[in-house]
Amino acid sequence: MKPNPRIAFLGTGAQGASIAADFTRAGLDVTFIDQWPAHVEAMRENGLTVHMPTRTIHTPVKALHLCEVAEVNEPFDLVFLVVKAYDTRWATELIKPVLASDGFIIGLQNGMTHEQIASIVGRDRTIGAVIQIASNMWTPGVTTRQNDHDESWFALGALDPAKQAEVEDVATLLRHSGRVEVTDDIHSAKWMKLVVNAAELIPSAIIDTALNDAARKPGMLDFMRKAGYEAMEAALADGARIMPIIGMPPVMSNHPERFVDEIFEEVLKTFSREDTLTTSLQDWRKGRRAEIEDVNGWVVNTLAAHDKAAPINDHVVRMALQIEAGTRDFTDRNIDALLQVGKS
Repeated sequence: MKPNPRIAFLGTGAQGASIAADFTRAGLDVTFIDQWPAHVEAMRENGLTVHMPTRTIHTPVKALHLCEVAEVNEPFDLVFLVVKAYDTRWATELIKPVLASDGFIIGLQNGMTHEQIASIVGRDRTIGAVIQIASNMWTPGVTTRQNDHDESWFALGALDPAKQAEVEDVATLLRHSGRVEVTDDIHSAKWMKLVVNAAELIPSAIIDTALNDAARKPGMLDFMRKAGYEAMEAALADGARIMPIIGMPPVMSNHPERFVDEIFEEVLKTFSREDTLTTSLQDWRKGRRAEIEDVNGWVVNTLAAHDKAAPINDHVVRMALQIEAGTRDFTDRNIDALLQVGKS
């Protein structure tokens, strides 16, 4: 990798903004690119403010609107993609013309987006990634990151084994923002994160409740675990292996359901504050779509491809789509309807 690579963060919302700011403060050549016009203008005028549990950091940044990508003349060596999973294809196509021929796109996203990226720029230019940080953003130019660097966790892995040696260089950069593990099985690591996401993101959003509060409601923890069990079944059916993520030790249980219980407990303990809203609930409160099909829907479709059912995740998808269609509100009054399938 070049001594001072040109780096772009495409998607500088709650997650991408604070990571890109860490890179900027480390003296790296970083360009912020975002689709929220007011956010770009606020960053240009006032820089980026990052609130963390015990400190607040302000960073002047270089920011572009999406339309200004067409004005970029010098290609980027690294592009960190931090957009919603459902925005992966168009975002990758947008940035492809300004990605260096030997550059990489790193998908810091939920879902199994690494294969979508690779289908556009090639497996030799794709690095899969897992991210575990709790963040929120409601005001342009201001993000609240609920996990400081010592708690934030990432995994990276090349899709092309011939490029795996270069991943460590990218990991060195990403360590400016948190703990980073390099893996030669990013497919499994991505699935393990999806298992957790299937359990937590949409189920807690459906009842319009912070994650920890949702887990304490009668019946909800059991329901969310069952969604995770189905997701683990889908992962194994898709060829993934059980492996520890988010910094957990390698001595974790290899029993699928016990593994789900252990990793979900770690998320609630370490990565979730009392006021942590999942990204899906934040999306709905902002009037945006959530990553329904890329998480719980992925579980349903993967198991269906293996002639297996996923009744819990299918129920979650159906209720979530009703909310997005406007035929159901997201409210704590949904809990009885949500839990009904788990009782049958």
